[in-house]
Amino acid sequence: MAALLSMLKSLAYATLPFIALQYSPRGRYYTRIIIYGSALGFVATLGAFVAAGLSIVGRRYDVNYTVARTFYYIAGTMLGIRVEVEGEEWLRDSNDGGAQPGVLMGNHQSMLDLFPLGRVMPKRTSIMSKQSLQFTPLGPFMTMSGAIFIDRGNSARAMRSLDAAVKLMRTLRVSLWMYPEGTRHSSEHNDMLPFKKGGFHLAVQAGLPIIPVVTENYWRLYHKNEFESGTIRVRVLPPVPTTGLTVADIPALVTLVREQMLAALIDISVKAPPAPPAEKLAPLPDPGALSSVAAVVSDVVRDHSQAMPEDAVLEANSGIQSVPVSASRESLASSSFEGVAGSDNGVDTEEDDEGMVLVGRPT
Repeated sequence: MAALLSMLKSLAYATLPFIALQYSPRGRYYTRIIIYGSALGFVATLGAFVAAGLSIVGRRYDVNYTVARTFYYIAGTMLGIRVEVEGEEWLRDSNDGGAQPGVLMGNHQSMLDLFPLGRVMPKRTSIMSKQSLQFTPLGPFMTMSGAIFIDRGNSARAMRSLDAAVKLMRTLRVSLWMYPEGTRHSSEHNDMLPFKKGGFHLAVQAGLPIIPVVTENYWRLYHKNEFESGTIRVRVLPPVPTTGLTVADIPALVTLVREQMLAALIDISVKAPPAPPAEKLAPLPDPGALSSVAAVVSDVVRDHSQAMPEDAVLEANSGIQSVPVSASRESLASSSFEGVAGSDNGVDTEEDDEGMVLVGRPT
């Protein structure tokens, strides 16, 4: 009994700091990041066994569906994050009489994209990823799940990978998930980065539709030093057909899909707060008052000039050194550049992910 009480006492002392951190936004942010990372690590480890088992029974392309759903339910429950989906009928497995396979394109915001991905990932779906991830702890799991790896540093290998993806989608009726923005973009405003064309070339070459999957801007729930619970809305748009299109049609296709996704993003997202009202400037003085003041100053100057002896005026003027106009301009320019040099307008950028699926890292 004494040993049990001692263990409970130790557990209480260990959890008190954790509970206390929840009352600080920054403390809550870091504790939730730890919970998120722990859940991700657990599911990734579990996913390796799931991938091995499903591969043995011939269902390797259901691995992503199974693991993604598992992560969503575990991490979502622990962190209080729920995803509501609109238009999910466009994502039904083709073997169940639903939509045909396609290239699924989602907007890319942060590591929390794993929640919408986990909620809407359909069966028989593979992912496209950069080659370097094949040599990480996630590599074996991704390989067993049928991921397509792209070598960004070798054009010939990249083309062979795209050809393999086209063959996979056509022959085995497998969908492919990717992020056309190419890198994460988290902003308080409801917008997206320009789209890369790789996924559109793939869709046109395979002759399969593009299925846009739009996740609302969840800045209110997650950004630097803030990580809260809540609901994230997702809207799946009707497939955009590519049958009969050629390479020449890709720029127009990119524009069409991006405009549709941006309109949906703005529609389902919480409206950004309005800009603060501009500070009101003091009203200008009345011109009549200015002319009156000028007249008074002129009279005062004239009176003092008349009262001062002429010799004293000349002596005072001789003590003033003239300054060349060019010198005064150089002084002004120098002071202006010193002011500019003191400012910092740097912008942080992130590594380009080439439209691939993210790995959960804080951003």
